[in-house]
Amino acid sequence: MSAHLIEETLATEEVFRGVFFRISRDRVRLSNGVETVREYIKHPGAVAVVALTDDGQIVMERQYRHPLGKVFLEIPAGKLDPDEPALACAQRELLEETGYLANHWQHLGTLHPCIGYADEHIEIFLARGLTRTERNLDHGELLDVVEMPFDAVLDAVMAGEITDGKTISAMFFAERTLRKPA
Repeated sequence: MSAHLIEETLATEEVFRGVFFRISRDRVRLSNGVETVREYIKHPGAVAVVALTDDGQIVMERQYRHPLGKVFLEIPAGKLDPDEPALACAQRELLEETGYLANHWQHLGTLHPCIGYADEHIEIFLARGLTRTERNLDHGELLDVVEMPFDAVLDAVMAGEITDGKTISAMFFAERTLRKPA
């Protein structure tokens, strides 16, 4: 059905290897015989957590994001360690960043945020039955934890106050899940 769209990889070259990701350059052949180049980021994958308190608040974070030079409001998230299961990563990141443990976890979906230039995937989870403990931020991490009513987060998305793609997508998944008729 879509076989004519598949590209054949002829050669791969690693252009950059950083602490967090790598950049690759592939020489590919299209089904029409044309050869071209594809450059892309190799990313280890990540998780994002919609953490819902018993009183309907969403646990959010304010964090400075260097590439854009400003503070963003977003949900807890983090990078997968090698061979780490997504759920274990979600549980670790929620605890480290916010100090919350959750009794109930539900996988909501998968997001591919940058399909034109990265292989990143983000596994989105809903966490409920929260208990607050001590947070343990990673070295070099600084963020504020805030709680907002569910509808206020959706309103902030619609008002353009939340522009982070993983947060917007995760809230869409969560809204569909939480407002589904029983």
